[in-house]
Amino acid sequence: MSDHAPYTLSQLQELVRHLHDEAVPWLPSGQGSRLPWGPPVAAGSQVVSGRRLHGILEHNPGDFTVTVAAGTPLVEVQQHLAQHRQWLSLDPPWGTGLGLLDGGSIGGLVARGLSGGYRQRYMGLRDQLIGIQLLRSDGVLARAGGKVVKNVAGYDLMRLLAGSWGSLGLITSLTLRTHPLPPQRRALLIQAPLAELAPLVRWLLSSSLAPERIDWWSAPLAAAAGHRPEPLLLLSLASISAETLLEQINCIEAKTPHHCLSLEPEALEPLLAAGRGCGTEPAPEPPAWLLRLAVPPASLAELLACPAAQGLAMALAAGSGIGDAWASAADLPRYRVEELRRHCSALGGYLTVLHQPEPSPGVARLNAWLDAPARPWIEAVKRHFDPSQQLARGRLPGVAG
Repeated sequence: MSDHAPYTLSQLQELVRHLHDEAVPWLPSGQGSRLPWGPPVAAGSQVVSGRRLHGILEHNPGDFTVTVAAGTPLVEVQQHLAQHRQWLSLDPPWGTGLGLLDGGSIGGLVARGLSGGYRQRYMGLRDQLIGIQLLRSDGVLARAGGKVVKNVAGYDLMRLLAGSWGSLGLITSLTLRTHPLPPQRRALLIQAPLAELAPLVRWLLSSSLAPERIDWWSAPLAAAAGHRPEPLLLLSLASISAETLLEQINCIEAKTPHHCLSLEPEALEPLLAAGRGCGTEPAPEPPAWLLRLAVPPASLAELLACPAAQGLAMALAAGSGIGDAWASAADLPRYRVEELRRHCSALGGYLTVLHQPEPSPGVARLNAWLDAPARPWIEAVKRHFDPSQQLARGRLPGVAG
């Protein structure tokens, strides 16, 4: 696929109008770092990239809002906000190394609907969107939302775009809610058998401690990060005072008979990078299998214990029940992915295949996702936004194949 990345919004708009007039299928893109994820798009599709729509357009520290061009790398947004003791409470996507290397663009994160474990305390990415601007398939510029947190006027286009995988339009700019950087932060690691960790997680989710994140790690992921090959809980705690933070740690330690390893803030980022599949450098390429799993939070321990999940590196957010699993082709046969998908469905969740090895000749690729119960409504929204079916043809979340 050829890649077109105009320098200005008006040039981008003119290109999209031309593609619309010529009925050429095209694929919206940001930095393009994870463009192959998900189902393949129709042959002959042109990549239209917004990576040159770049920079902080407006930042109002007092209102805790920031407006950015959608092609701006996440790391640049975080660096700017850090100068004002603020941040976006988002995880970069899988494959991002220590220090937010290769974290993709902010528009790409929204298009994929990714937010990660910090939604435990700060809600998900779509809940942090305040305003959005996009190019429709016909080149018309559309806007929704506004620049202030209390703006609720208009059609809720923002939540439609979050997780749309480029199937409804090309995001050009975003306004998001920011948060103060916590003055005090610590990480806790707790390892024990699944059956003993599950009650602790239930207590944490219902307690008043409000951890920033509670992540389940599978035994293989814990071992890859240099810990015992045993299930692991990674907790991030934050507070405005060191005394309050110590009280939280003492409360958690009193609740579990297992050893809690308390780590300084600088040790948290390397752990989070390990939970994204890499260390000090970005992963050179996705593993043969990269899966996004989602089940009800109460079923996470059962998911980790199921036979199809054994041997997989898995990092799952305890509050949302969503996370990633990955493995080589040799360690994860195709039939086990299908078993894992059936198990997720039986638990009331789903499995998305983000990346998969090329199948043998005559064997079809696994569907990236299955039909959602709301498929008729999803297709109706798609027809409204893209009547010519030009955008990301073959890649509509909730519609298999």
